[in-house]
Amino acid sequence: MLLRLPHRVAVLAAGLASTSAGWGSVTPIGNATRSADLPVVRANDNCVPAGTLRNGTLTVNLAVRMARWYPEADDGPWADVAAFAEEGKAPEVPGPLIRIPVGTTIVATVRNALVDSTIWIHGMVTRPDPPDSTPVAPGASQTFRFAAGEPGTYLYSAVPGNINHDEHEREQLSAALVVDPAGGRTDDRIFVINIWGDEVDSTHYRNALAINGKSWPYTERISANVGDSLRWRVLNGSGRVHPMHLHGFYFRVDSRGTYLRDTLYRPEQRRLAVTEDMSPSSTMAMVFSPDRPGNWLFHCHLTFHVVDGARLDGTGGEHVHEADPMKHMAGLVLGITVNQPAGRIASRPAEGKIRKLRLFANERPRVGRTPLAMSYVLQRGLVPPAADSVEPPGAVIVLHRNEPTQITIFNRAHNGTSVHWHGIELESYSDGVAGWSGVTGNVAPVVAPKDSFVAKLTLPRAGTFIYHTHLNDVEQVTSGMYGAVLVLEPGELNANWFAGIST
Repeated sequence: MLLRLPHRVAVLAAGLASTSAGWGSVTPIGNATRSADLPVVRANDNCVPAGTLRNGTLTVNLAVRMARWYPEADDGPWADVAAFAEEGKAPEVPGPLIRIPVGTTIVATVRNALVDSTIWIHGMVTRPDPPDSTPVAPGASQTFRFAAGEPGTYLYSAVPGNINHDEHEREQLSAALVVDPAGGRTDDRIFVINIWGDEVDSTHYRNALAINGKSWPYTERISANVGDSLRWRVLNGSGRVHPMHLHGFYFRVDSRGTYLRDTLYRPEQRRLAVTEDMSPSSTMAMVFSPDRPGNWLFHCHLTFHVVDGARLDGTGGEHVHEADPMKHMAGLVLGITVNQPAGRIASRPAEGKIRKLRLFANERPRVGRTPLAMSYVLQRGLVPPAADSVEPPGAVIVLHRNEPTQITIFNRAHNGTSVHWHGIELESYSDGVAGWSGVTGNVAPVVAPKDSFVAKLTLPRAGTFIYHTHLNDVEQVTSGMYGAVLVLEPGELNANWFAGIST
């Protein structure tokens, strides 16, 4: 199934991201030559700033030129793209990082090395000056001299002037521009989302969805210890909305920005989130401190952007049932491994009577336009629900805060499934990403047909949450494999009335 990657998709009702066959068969920009002799794009981890900073002035010389980009494996599928490069260095996606302290003057020269395409430069302005758009003709250069302006996280970019945006995306030409406050921290990490897309014919498209120049499973793996503070700046350099979701933990949002202005929140304005909606050209500063070991994810929560179909090489849809997370996911995903430091004792939830629930993954032939009729059905009495009973969306599960709970998931569907508990703090093994959740040597399996899996939850906060499949999302999510979790304060209501019986 080959579909164009849509610009706006509902979080819980999404389809397959677009790919097509034909490695390296791409439409060049203008008449730029495609050649195996093109320089190879370097995935930019945004750890080393570009240019030379001297006496309060940053001098940086950039070029936009054609290059060969491998967003997945270094010997995998490729696309010939226009990319930023610091003069004398390899082209990069995202473009070279410009990072300076407040009060700096920036002198940036951009050379257009494309053959016959004018480029339009955006973002080379003092923040928060009005938007700019400066053309640079083929073979020409333009020098921008401007004060850094207000501290914050911003983007600069280039857009080829002859692109039909209904058929092409050229958002690999976006990069980070960070203005640090006086005495500010610089131990944070910077992650830029870039998308490149091209129409092969009227129904086939190729897309590269990348974080710092790579697509899962080739994105950078983040390693941390329990108790570390992870400070990130996340920039959406694409023209699409991305709800960015962190598994297992809440992160604190310290600032939100747009193309022109960044708003640093006062302490009383900061808020906790597990998913933050990022519109095109928006930015976010976030911090979190993991308190449980295991494997976790930070990813876009649009199904199209993280499923197997998000691959550039045209193999999308072949691995949706795989137990291997390197195959059943792709695109905008970062993997995070949190280690337990030697000598540090892992915290355990309070002991108490364990409440046990039974949740059935059921299916029957489709009703309407969905692939199937599927849902998670809770056993509400002594007798399990009928095998063909479905209640899309899935049953509301009502629990109490700090109540030790085990939910046994029985799979009656024709293919494997998994359950991710979204926005819920729990042990990694129960997080619901098949082949990934857990620790090395002990990761959660796919819940195979006619098999079961026990998820252990002791929830530390009251609120309203969701649960949903994290496998074969296109078929299962769109068919109804999701539901709500209501966590009440102890003694607030009798949860058994709503959510089944203890066994």
